[in-house]
Amino acid sequence: MVVHDSREMIDPRKGVLLEPFHHQVGGHMSMLKYNEHTVCKPLVSQEQRFYESLPKEMKRFTPQYKGVISVFLRKDSRGRLGLIASPQADGHASFDMATESSLSIWSKLKWETVSYGEGSLTSWKKFKKAAINESCSGNALLRAEIHFPTEVSCYMEDSARTSSERIGYNPWALQCHKEQLTRMLSECHENTLHRFLLLENVTSQFRYPCILDLKMGTRQHGDDATEEKKARHMKKCAQSTSSSLGVRICGMQVYQADKGHFLCKDKYYGRKLSADGFRQALHHFLHNGKCLRTDLLEPILLQLIALRSVIEGQSSYRFYSSSLLIVYDGQEQMDQKMTSDPQGCTLKNGCTPSYVTNSLPMVNVRMIDFAHTIFEGFRDNQITYDGPDQGYIFGLDNVIRILQNIHVGE
Repeated sequence: MVVHDSREMIDPRKGVLLEPFHHQVGGHMSMLKYNEHTVCKPLVSQEQRFYESLPKEMKRFTPQYKGVISVFLRKDSRGRLGLIASPQADGHASFDMATESSLSIWSKLKWETVSYGEGSLTSWKKFKKAAINESCSGNALLRAEIHFPTEVSCYMEDSARTSSERIGYNPWALQCHKEQLTRMLSECHENTLHRFLLLENVTSQFRYPCILDLKMGTRQHGDDATEEKKARHMKKCAQSTSSSLGVRICGMQVYQADKGHFLCKDKYYGRKLSADGFRQALHHFLHNGKCLRTDLLEPILLQLIALRSVIEGQSSYRFYSSSLLIVYDGQEQMDQKMTSDPQGCTLKNGCTPSYVTNSLPMVNVRMIDFAHTIFEGFRDNQITYDGPDQGYIFGLDNVIRILQNIHVGE
């Protein structure tokens, strides 16, 4: 991450309040919400170089690169940490640090234990807008509170599906955010400027974004990895579907229409999956609790096949440790028609006929995380590769094959 030791480049009391991006399902760096259509993450020069030299044919399958901003840690009057970004010249509303920080807003959410079926779960009890208005000054705090999801919760299951945690955002997002704040505070003093990449929020067009984060390829370590890190990554690959399928699940959230919440899985779930378990997980990703969303298979497959063609044409590129996102909307589309033969869903017992659309549902397939991606001409790389990334293509081929099998009902 790139930092600068300067206190003069940003007005320390004005800036854009960065919130945890509550749909982050994987990764170890915190994704932060800049505005509704833009997220940001700590800048890694290798990733910045990738975006700035991105081949035209790959832009369709990556988030739009929007530039770089300066970010700094700031404590409010109560000593709570927040992340503030310099506002761009797009008229984005600024945030007054005299009111509250992003972390203080999180602290206004209280834990409570409630019963849910046979098990116990923990949920965030959210303060109403009126309560926040009474206890905190400033309209900016109200604006920040509105950004947090209130109508849908996340339901976290362990690998045995025996325990759960119900909260108002993907739990991985808050974990990454806390770790990010801790790292930044330990490495640098308050007001140190950090450089962050601005990227398109690829979930912004979906009301209930269902997200699958796939770690692609048979190799995850970069050429610059230490021997210890190389051995650690090789062990993870050998013990997971990265070795057998060229892909493993790094995170997932799926909207359950029958219960009105998201089911979430993290990278530890993905590491434990066998090849058969991975196939079942893809099936779960397409199931909304009522039916299997077979209407999604065609648009997903079309994009994956098109991406494969693009990757095959990228000689010298190696996408080590990168991920592939598959995103769709868990909300039923409004322009629907009733059919006696529900082609949009494969129903389970007790389901009523589904509503389906004439057109294909919207799906996003995007490559992300390029901190370890290398290609010919990148700086002074001592190692160059010829031909496309076969490990990545191997993973794509297996995902395509499994989805095709689901499509034909195998």
